[in-house]
Amino acid sequence: MKQLSILLSIYLSIFIFSCNTPIEENKTLPFIPKLNKETGEAEVLAIRPFSFINQDSIIINNKTFEGKIYVADFFLINCTTICPKVKTNMLHLYEEFKDNEQVYFLSHSIDIKRDSVPALKDYADKLGVDSKKWHFVTGDKTEIYDITEDYNSSAVEGDQYPDGFDHSGYLILIDGKGFTRAFARGTDRESTNKLIEDINTLLAESSQE
Repeated sequence: MKQLSILLSIYLSIFIFSCNTPIEENKTLPFIPKLNKETGEAEVLAIRPFSFINQDSIIINNKTFEGKIYVADFFLINCTTICPKVKTNMLHLYEEFKDNEQVYFLSHSIDIKRDSVPALKDYADKLGVDSKKWHFVTGDKTEIYDITEDYNSSAVEGDQYPDGFDHSGYLILIDGKGFTRAFARGTDRESTNKLIEDINTLLAESSQE
């Protein structure tokens, strides 16, 4: 929880800075740092190499999103707390960018036992989303839980939590080189709408590279 408090402070500092920065024609997004547990300092690092399997039994890794923009989150199918609201806001983003070939979505299941590939397939089909556009992935539990740190997110399993899990509801924007550039509170529509602006800013930035 202490780590999340520090990261939230980092997020708020960047958010306040962005809100007080005059809008410029060539506006760019900041690079969001992550906390190094060993040094206790914030560092700007790309998402580590990963390899998971999606709802179509296809391997999804860093190369899948190379040169693309994607929004990531962590969830579980049988969540009765924040997930329904977070997924509604992810769908809001999906509908906004479903025809844009530069924007993708990556949802990591943290319920490794129950969220099998067929279960993820059924879940995605019920949402009515394109599986080439929005990947729902599972994989090695340790790898998925460890990579939450790269996204400045969190996931904890335990009987003391509702549904057996405690996790943050952030929607995290990653650029074409694997760096975190913005985030939204997935339970909040206003924050999600701000992320739409950030995605458009990043798209414009990417087109100038």
